[in-house]
Amino acid sequence: MTTPAQILHDVFGYTAFRPGQEEIIDLILGGENVLAVMPTGSGKSLCYQIPALLLEKPTIVVSPLMALMDDQVAGLRADGVEAACIHSGMGRDAQIAEWRKVTSGNAKLLYLAPERLMADNMLSALHRLDPHLFVIDEAHCISKWGPSFRPEYEQLSRLQELFPEARIAAFTATADKATRADIAHKLFAGAGRTIVHGFDRPNLRLGVAHKTHWSKQLLAFLNDKKGQSGIVYCLSRKFTEEVASFLQEQGWNAIPYHAGQDGELRKRNQDRFMSENGAVMTATIAFGMGIDKPDIRYVCHLNLPASMEAYYQEIGRAGRDSAAAETMLLYGYDDLRMRRTFIEEDGQDEEHKRRE
Repeated sequence: MTTPAQILHDVFGYTAFRPGQEEIIDLILGGENVLAVMPTGSGKSLCYQIPALLLEKPTIVVSPLMALMDDQVAGLRADGVEAACIHSGMGRDAQIAEWRKVTSGNAKLLYLAPERLMADNMLSALHRLDPHLFVIDEAHCISKWGPSFRPEYEQLSRLQELFPEARIAAFTATADKATRADIAHKLFAGAGRTIVHGFDRPNLRLGVAHKTHWSKQLLAFLNDKKGQSGIVYCLSRKFTEEVASFLQEQGWNAIPYHAGQDGELRKRNQDRFMSENGAVMTATIAFGMGIDKPDIRYVCHLNLPASMEAYYQEIGRAGRDSAAAETMLLYGYDDLRMRRTFIEEDGQDEEHKRRE
């Protein structure tokens, strides 16, 4: 009988599990529902990919971004594992071809966006497939307590009712106690195991400073980082463009990214950041989730992040290759005023505003 350790070695080329991986894999294979909170770069994908290869029926992986799905499938195929994904960026013929890989048994993993998974026609088709495992990646998106809530994720709370025989495994790098409880309640009514394997990123050096002159402080921070890739987070779209223009004038390969840009420009700018050496992405929080660029060497915040969870998530984009990386947070009283304004105008209920 093939074991998880054999799959780890023979398929993925590793000789030993990282901390937490084997425990989570054993729980999933034992039929448990699991919420796993693991630091970025700790190998959470293997925690469900290995069980998927050992289970008889397909595994459905819910992912929020097309680029993230494509990256995961490409990575699996590079390891000799056939996987499939279906998303709106593909033509109908390509979607049909991907679906056939799953129904034929050639692909053991199918990646879907939450809204596609919960569509009536997909649910009907999945009932015929009878999947053994649903994986919820970026699971913090289901919780209104978290900074990255996505309404389409809320529909996933119906999964256990719709597929009572399937187990659910949820993964996130960012969830405080209240968010963890909310995720577990929504996905499996609390009837599962929550595994927290720490938040420590020992390769990250954290810096914090009171903001006096952001332009001078930013240049001082970047002084020894020429030729390295990094992210500079800004609070507003206007400020994002201003910072990009300033850095370009100083000779930096700065690329702006925010939700006010059209989709084609955002994709072009993201592709540039992923492929060009020494690129600096100046961005709002619209940039980040699903960005798997291992050699980001620094993250700088020119304004206060929305929360501690958001801060951890955003600095977590640095140093994914486990090499040393540096972060800097500049804060000022104007940031607090702007954050309070954003919270008041957010349209959330009073309890959510109080917590924020």
